[in-house]
Amino acid sequence: MPRRACPLPAGLRRRRVCRMSLLDWLKGQLAEPSSESRETEVVRRITSALDEMEPGRARFLAAFAYLLGRVASADHAISEVETRAMERLVMEEGGLGEAQAVLVVQIAKTEQLLLHGTEDFRVAQEFRELATVEERLALLRCLFAVSASDDSVVVAEDNEVRRISIELRIPHADFVAARQEVRDHLAVLKLPSPSRREAEAPGS
Repeated sequence: MPRRACPLPAGLRRRRVCRMSLLDWLKGQLAEPSSESRETEVVRRITSALDEMEPGRARFLAAFAYLLGRVASADHAISEVETRAMERLVMEEGGLGEAQAVLVVQIAKTEQLLLHGTEDFRVAQEFRELATVEERLALLRCLFAVSASDDSVVVAEDNEVRRISIELRIPHADFVAARQEVRDHLAVLKLPSPSRREAEAPGS
């Protein structure tokens, strides 16, 4: 099933930025963040890989990638298919080359593992402050695109997208509309009813 594009305003698309090695990033991880910068430290670490992009747009893309990772990791595992979907969306929405998109997604995934969700709300809040209404709705569609990339939106992923939509203050009607686009992939709708399970049980 072809994926629906989730375009963001053209201003987000930028020239390819220079590469940063994972070693350089890991060195930065060792530095203790100051109390003043703690609120946006997750976004700052991802933004460090985008140092030639305009700062506001770099922060925007960093938060965008992190939120994609929240949904992909909702079931405690990020599959290769989900990773490729994240990379594709970051390339398309950020105007990045493949190598740079791979790095940004890898950092976003690593942050998920390191922080265990402790910064989730703060990153969502930062994205909400940076994004327009249209950009928040575009992100919502991208979240569902990642969750449906393996052809099954599990309940944990569905719930996580709902939490993010609430944190971004997206109206429930818009959430329902975006969810409807991946309805055929919702795992909860694929479960057989109790009567059907009984009818299919051996010896019934």
